[in-house]
This record gives sequence, structure tokens and C-alpha cells, in this order.
Amino acid sequence: MYTPSVTTGRPLSAAATASRRNSTLESSAELVGRILLASLFLLSGLSKLGAYGATATYMSSAGVPGALLPAVIAVELLGSLAVIVGWKTRVAAALLAGFSLLAAFLFHNNFADQIQMIMFLKNVSIAGGFLLVVANGAGAVSLDRRSQLA
Repeated sequence: MYTPSVTTGRPLSAAATASRRNSTLESSAELVGRILLASLFLLSGLSKLGAYGATATYMSSAGVPGALLPAVIAVELLGSLAVIVGWKTRVAAALLAGFSLLAAFLFHNNFADQIQMIMFLKNVSIAGGFLLVVANGAGAVSLDRRSQLA
């Protein structure tokens, strides 16, 4: 199989071609994974803006002061956008992992209700995904990587 190198014009070895494909797959998976993981928080933050009063009331009913709602919205919106574009990704992912665990324990702690138990485990799983981002970083397609190369 003839695959010319972009830089030299000479053919790449099969191993180099496979390595390049794996790198492209890895970069794409990292980007799509970050988008999928963070999109829940982006949409949730936007919906809280649209239903501000109802959300503040719900928070209060769970014992969380409604006055914290602006901070919650900021964490969801800004944190999710940072993860999506890959800016300060490890910090944003750590923040959203903690946020997910806190939400699980505060709002989904009635394990007698199967739906609440599933919601709890969903939040814990999302926190696990964010911790993987903390451990591995944003990847090649990110603002973090661009700043490393500059």
C-alpha cells in the first residue's frame, strides 16, 4: 500500500500509517468524549437559566439554599464549555466531577426509590468519566494542547 508522507513525499511504512490512524482515532475519540460528557452540564445550566425560580425552589426543598443557584449555573456552563474546548481541562473536569458527586449525595440519596438510585449511580459514573479526563488531559484537539505547542 502506497501512502505518501505529508512532510517528505516518501511512502510511509505500514506501521507509521497504522500509528497515524490510531492517533487520529484517539484524538477524535477524546474530542467527542469531552463533548458528550460535558454537553449534559451545558444543557442543564441553560435549562436552569430558563426555569430559575422552579430550580431555586427545588434546591431549597432539598435543603440547599436557592441563593447558590448562580454559582451552580456558572459551574455547569463555564465548566462544560471549558471541557468541550479543552481549556484548563483538568481543573474544569475535577470541578465537574466534584459537582456530580455532590449532586448525587444531595439530590439522589433515596436508595429505596430505584429511579433515584439509578440517578445516583449516573452521577457517580459521570464523575468517573471526568476523573479520567483529569488523569489523561484534554488530548490533541484542545486549547490546552495548543498552549503547550506555542
